[in-house]
Parts: sequence; structure tokens; C-alpha cells
Amino acid sequence: MGLTKQYLRYAPAALFGLVGSAKGNAAFVTLRGERGRYVAVPACEHVFVWDVRKGEKVLILKGSKYEVSFLRPSPDGLHLAVGYEDGSIRIFSLLSGEASVAFNGHKAAVTALQYDQLGGRLVSGSKDTDVIVWDVINESGLYRLKGHKDAVTQVLFLKEKNLLVTSGKDTLVKWWDLDTQHCFKTLAGHRTEVWGMALLSEEKRLITGTADSELRVWDITYIQELEDPDEPESKKSKGSSPGAGKDSEEDETLELDESPEERLLKCSKAGSIMREGRDRVVTLAMDRMGKILACHGTDAVLEIFSVLSEEEIKKKLEKKMKKAKKKAKQKSEEDEHKGNVELSLQEEIQRVTNIRASAKIKSFDMILSPKEELKIVLLLQNNIIELHSLNLSAQVPQAVRASRITIGGHRSDVRTLAFSSDNIAVLSGAAESVKIWNRSTLQCIRTMDCEYALCSLFVPGDRQVIVGTKTGKLQLYDLASGSLMETLNAHDGAVWSIALSPDQRGFVTGGADKCVKFWDFELVKDESSIQKRLSMKQMRILQLDEDVLCVRYSPNQKLLAVSLLDCTVKVFYADTLKFFLSLYGHKLPVLCMDISYDGTLIATGSADRNVKIWGMDFGDCHRSLFAHDDSVMYLQFVAKSHLFFTAGKDNKIKQWDADKFEHIQTLEGHHQEVWCLALSPNGDYVVSASHDKSLRLWERTREPLILEEEREMQREAEYEESVAKEEQPVVAGETQEETGLAGKKTIETIKAAERIMEAIELYREEMAKLKEHKAICKAAGKEVPFPANPILRAYGNITPSEYVLEVFKKVKSSELEESLLVLPFSYVPDLLRLFNEHIHLGAEVELLCRALLFLLKIHFGQITSNQMLVTVIENLKKTTISRVSEARDVLGFNMAGLQYLKREIEAKDEVMFFADATDRFEEKKRKRKKKEKMILAVV
Repeated sequence: MGLTKQYLRYAPAALFGLVGSAKGNAAFVTLRGERGRYVAVPACEHVFVWDVRKGEKVLILKGSKYEVSFLRPSPDGLHLAVGYEDGSIRIFSLLSGEASVAFNGHKAAVTALQYDQLGGRLVSGSKDTDVIVWDVINESGLYRLKGHKDAVTQVLFLKEKNLLVTSGKDTLVKWWDLDTQHCFKTLAGHRTEVWGMALLSEEKRLITGTADSELRVWDITYIQELEDPDEPESKKSKGSSPGAGKDSEEDETLELDESPEERLLKCSKAGSIMREGRDRVVTLAMDRMGKILACHGTDAVLEIFSVLSEEEIKKKLEKKMKKAKKKAKQKSEEDEHKGNVELSLQEEIQRVTNIRASAKIKSFDMILSPKEELKIVLLLQNNIIELHSLNLSAQVPQAVRASRITIGGHRSDVRTLAFSSDNIAVLSGAAESVKIWNRSTLQCIRTMDCEYALCSLFVPGDRQVIVGTKTGKLQLYDLASGSLMETLNAHDGAVWSIALSPDQRGFVTGGADKCVKFWDFELVKDESSIQKRLSMKQMRILQLDEDVLCVRYSPNQKLLAVSLLDCTVKVFYADTLKFFLSLYGHKLPVLCMDISYDGTLIATGSADRNVKIWGMDFGDCHRSLFAHDDSVMYLQFVAKSHLFFTAGKDNKIKQWDADKFEHIQTLEGHHQEVWCLALSPNGDYVVSASHDKSLRLWERTREPLILEEEREMQREAEYEESVAKEEQPVVAGETQEETGLAGKKTIETIKAAERIMEAIELYREEMAKLKEHKAICKAAGKEVPFPANPILRAYGNITPSEYVLEVFKKVKSSELEESLLVLPFSYVPDLLRLFNEHIHLGAEVELLCRALLFLLKIHFGQITSNQMLVTVIENLKKTTISRVSEARDVLGFNMAGLQYLKREIEAKDEVMFFADATDRFEEKKRKRKKKEKMILAVV
């Protein structure tokens, strides 16, 4: 067997240079018992929690692969629900920073999340047009609501009623009755997409924001239920409601009632509030107290409105009545005024002020303190978090910017990166500044203002840096003072490339003015100072026919490679500047290239998505590799090897072997185009910069990388993606209606089903062996010890049926239904017998009843037609009813005990203890009874 070349794996080490991603939303979170101080913002696949007072990062909630698209803190402030681009949802504990619950149901990015008042249910909306209601406590999906024809933009629970309001880009606002899981009303009065909604005035008004400058306000009238609670819903809703007799033709909007007999409320347009912004609404929200309404568009202005409470409206009306009485001269006029005094919508929803941010606002959150101080956090498009404070008790409220988090990153995309010679400092340059980072601590140690940076290098000695700009200038900075030492007008166009000469005495630049210029370092003495300082002096110019995109020296400094806009790479002798070779073959311009440490190979990356490897001696093309799915933006060899890295616009960084022409590894992490990368001189570190505003550090580990294993892992990942894209299985007896199963088929649900199948097969084998063993013992006339299965022995010598239960318990609650849906029917009879055995013993009654009901639902026809299962079902009926009754009795006993404790504490302390919990207990009791009735009815 021949020797195989061993590669070392590069692994992600850190993400830095990012304050907050503009794709998701910012949210105030309660941490360490403080409200209004800590803000959670999305940061690519992670969530950063910032202390806005100190400007420090206090917590990182780590994601896995996909970008964060939405955040929502729980009502108790202990958890944070995070939605991702792939449609998954994870609930993190803010105390431990770990994900406690994971839901997987959407096929596209999560666009909206909302908790109910108690935090027991979570509703999610997505780009896949579905709305899913999740049970947070049971960690499972309840149901999927289908009705929207485009992405869902907002979801809202009503506190008092078990209703849900959803809005979408299909211009519709839908009302859902969660008791019947049915859309009973659709508002179709909007001409464009509905981007946001908020409930005002104790849920008696709804306000919607669309693509115009009008905020539409809707009056909600709940139809009063009749006294008889047992009367059918259809009869209850026939009663006339306030305002029902008004002429609906006057309203320009249209109401689509799915079934008029089940109408629970009326929704009529009350008027409009005009925004100052002319563009679409991006975010529209109320504060948690229901007093302040705020919205913003695609600009930098946040508009704030005050919403009057019912008491304030009464006071205003009284004042208006008094004024009307004073003005009236005759009694008849007084009566007339009394009847006509009403508050206009503009008086009820008053404009407070506008807050202008330093850049475009992407999202905001606000919190109102008891002292009438409004804190507003803004997440801006240019990687900044701003905190504004507004004193509402002042006569003319003025917003004050309290703090600003900027140090963590650049305002625009990083276009150039460079490593210092000692592998410690990293330079990053963007359109407005150059930053120096400490590679080990990832702290920004210097920020220097510059013009639009395109290329850069550390001057030998690492005390100065040179930056080439878009305007054709070379800027020399001193790192110790952070000051600009010199600016030279080097080129008439952009300086696209800069390369240090191998003898470290100078450097070469290539620009858009079709010139390659050679520079030497020199020491000059200023008139104002005694000491000499470093400067740059132009030595030679090489004039060419096309724009220069990239320049590189060979390691022995004999050759200079120049990439031109005509898709060729020309190689010149560095001393005489005579033409040596032309590398022709790319279909589009070569954007990047590098020469290996021994000067034998040159690799070129082009906008045609290919990387070509050439010999430097004759200019022959050794191999052309299809490297990326978009333009290759950067290419660099690893020190003292023929391995090189490429970065592409397809969000990926790839490592290649230039000798074997093999793809070694793909570094996935960036979510948008990768503009540039830099390798440390020792080859241990890679830093990359992307359009997602993040800088990522990758570290070479000691772990060997085997290419066959990499290919296998790649194939597995492709298979998992194909599974996710497959059509969902059809449940027998179900039609394409408004509701459906909450979960979706994933690789995890398939693996869970396989584990259940393996456990049942082991159970069958063990039972067959046991039967055979008993026959042998009977024939022999003596007891022979039964050999235990090693798997069962590992679990502590449990029985095969107990092992099946253990496997069942390990299936995630949110994946149980989907796993059972994948399970073939041949395993169901064994499962039913095992369920009967365990329920009879009182083990995991709730879990097994849930699984039993689902299996009966999806395999009803086959189970009822199977004569062998009749006795099993009969036994299940008896055991299930008795065990569920026992569980109900235990629950009732516990509730009675808690209520006794409540009365004792209230009598002792003279306070209403458990006041909020009482309603919760009653609600749970009602749901439990409903569930028991369902079980008894099905069984």
C-alpha cells in the first residue's frame, strides 16, 4: 500500500467584527434581574446579548449553521425563542445560555414569532406561508394553520380570547379561532402587502401598516355570548352586535367571512393615521404596556405615537364637554353639543416625536419604565446598535441618544485583510476605516479613518501599514499612534492590488490607470521633527494596455505576474520589465492569483468560477478546476506548501492541493459573498471577510483529514438536504384543509423511526430466543441460565419490552408524531401490545397515550380490519381508561392540596397569593378534561 498524503483540518475558531446582523430583529431581554439594559441581536447564526450601558458582549447563544431570522423573548423573561433561515426554532435559556427546546416544522425562514400571555404556547409564521402553534411546555407542535398565499409578516395572540391574528405579504389579515383551528374572518381591505400589525386599546383596535404612508386603524367589536353556555355557536352569533346596522358600503374595505354563522367578532375601519415616511412600513410595534406605538420605514427615522388609555379618553371627553358648554349660548345648543362631542382618531393616537438614527433602521424594540421613561434600542443597517431615551412626562419630549455600540466592527463591507509577520495582528479595511485586531483576544486595538480601502499590507517590522484606496491613493499609517503619516496620489484610478517585494525593501502596486508602479521604502526627515520617519518613493512604472487587477512577485523576485482586464495574466522579468510569458485561458478577468513558495506554480482565480494551475517555467496549464458557483474573489497559497485557499461569491472558502488537483476541504460559515481572506505567515490561521459584515477566524487543528471521509460526509449532507426538500407524507383520512400536522419530515425523525424499528426487532428476537430457551429447559428437565443480550445488559439487565420504552422516551417530543408517521404498519401490532403492557403497569401513561392516539388515527382502517388486534384493543380500552382516571385523580388531589396551601398563605399574610396561577390551573383542568373525553371516545 502506497503512502497517502496527510492533510490537517481547518476548523472555525471565532466570529468577530460583527455587532448585529441586519436580517433579524433586536429585542430587550431581562438578564440578572435588570430590564432595559440588555439587548439581544442576531449575529449571523448566533445571538449576541449586549450590555448597552457598558457596550460589552455579555452572552453568546450559539447556533449551528443557519442564519438567525427572528427573536422573541418569553413573557417571564427567562427564555428567548430564536427562528432561523431553515425554518427551525430553538428556545434558549437566558440563565444558562443553552438551547432547551427545538422545533422543526417550517420549510423556509421564520419571519414572525409570538408567545401567548402565559408563555405556554408559541406561534410562528414563515416564508412558506404557514402558521404553526407550538406547545412550549410539552415541547411539541399542536397544529399547522394554512391560509396565506405569501410570506407571513406578523402574528398576534389575543389575551382575553383564544384567537390569533396573522398578516401576510398576500395583502390579507386573517383571524383564527384556535379552539376550532379555523379561519373565521379575512380582512381584504389592503391594496399592498401588510408588513406589520399591533393591537391597541385593550385589544379593541387593530392597526396595520402597509407599503404606503397610511396606518389603517380597525375597530374590533366582540359579539357577546348568550347566557346559555351549552347553546351551539351558530345560534350565539346570530345576535345583533353594536354597529351591525351601519351601512358597510361606505367603507372602502372588504370583509371576507369564511363562515358567517361562526362569526366571533366584527372588524370595521375606524380611520387612518398618516406617517411622515413615504416608503413601506418595516416594523410596527406597541410597547408591552400598550401606551406607545412606534414604526419605521426603510429610512433612518423612527416615528413614535402615544395611545390614550380609556381613562385618559374619558378625561379628554369631559374637558371637551365643558368647553362645548361654555361656548354654547342657548340650551338647545348645549344639548346639541352634548350629543356631538367625540374624540377624533388623531386625538386618541397622538404623534409624540421622531427619532433620527445615524443610518437606516433595520429593527427596534422599546421598553417603558414606570417613571414614564421610554428606552428605544435601534439595530442599524451599518452594524451599529443605538440606545435612545425619551422622557414622556416632559412638555416637549425630546429623544436623547444614551449609548452607541460601534467598536465591534466596520460600518461597511471589509474589502481587504492582512496578517502581520508575527501572526498576531490582523488588519481589516473597509470604506470608512482601517481596524487592527488582536488575533488571540479578537479585540479591536486600533481604528483609523481612511478612504475606501481595496488592498493593504503590513510594512516589514509591523509598525506601519499601507492601504491602497479606490481613489488611487496610498495611505501610510503608524500603528503606535494610530495616525496617518503620509498620503500619496499613486494611481489615477483605483489601486486594485499591492504586493510586498520578497527582499522587503519595497512593494509594487497595480491600478485601474493601466500602470504597475514600483515603490521603495525610505527614511525622510520632516521640518517639524528631529527624527526620521518612513516614507515611500516611486522608482519605476510599467505601462500596460489594460487595467491591472492583481500583481504578485515570485519568491526569488525574478518574475512579476500581472493580471489584466483582458482575461490574461502576463509575466515579466522584475529587473528589466521584459515580457516573459502570457497565461491565456480564462473566459473572464482574473481577479486573484498567487505564486507558490518555491516559484514553480502560479494559481489564478477568475470571475468565470474557475481556478487554473500553471507552471511558471513554460506557462503551461496543469489543470483547470471548477472551484466555486460564482466568481473566485481571493486566492492564496499556504506557506511552504502547494496547498492553497480560495474564497468565492458563493459564500464558501475552499482548500485545494495544487499537486494532486484535489479539493481538500470546504469552510462553510459565511452567509453571503466572501470578499477576501488572509493566511497567517505560518499557515496556522485563516481570516475571512464577507458581505454579512462578519470576520471569521479559522484555525489549523492537529486533526488529520482523510479525503474519503470528507467525501462521505459531503454525500450525507446532500442526502439530508434532499430529505428536507421531499414532499411531506400524506396522513390517511386527512384532506388538504386549513390545518395540518405541525412537524415536518427531517433526518432526525427518520433516525428516530429507525431506532424504534431496531428496538422492536430486538424485542422480537429476544422473545423468540426466550421461547426457544424455555423449550430447551423443559426438554432437559433442568434450569439453564439465559444468555443476556449485551445491549440489554448495558441498560442494567432490563427486559426487551422495557428497552423499547427507553428508546421511545428518548425520541424528542417535537419529533414523535413525524417518527410514528414514517414507521411501517408491520411494527404497529407489536407496539400496541407493548403499549398495553406498559400502560397496565402505569409507566409513562401520558407519552404512551399520545403515541397510541396518533397510531389509531393514522392506521385506523388497518387496525380495525385486523382480527388479531381486536383483543389487544379491548385490553387497551380497559387499561387506558383506568390509568387515565388514576392520573386525573392524582392531578385533582394535587390541585386540592395547592388550593389548601393557597388559602392558608392568604389567611396568614393577608395577601392574594397565586393570583395569576389560579386562572392557569383552571385552564389546565379544562384542557385535561377535554383530552380525557377524547381518549375515552377514541378508545
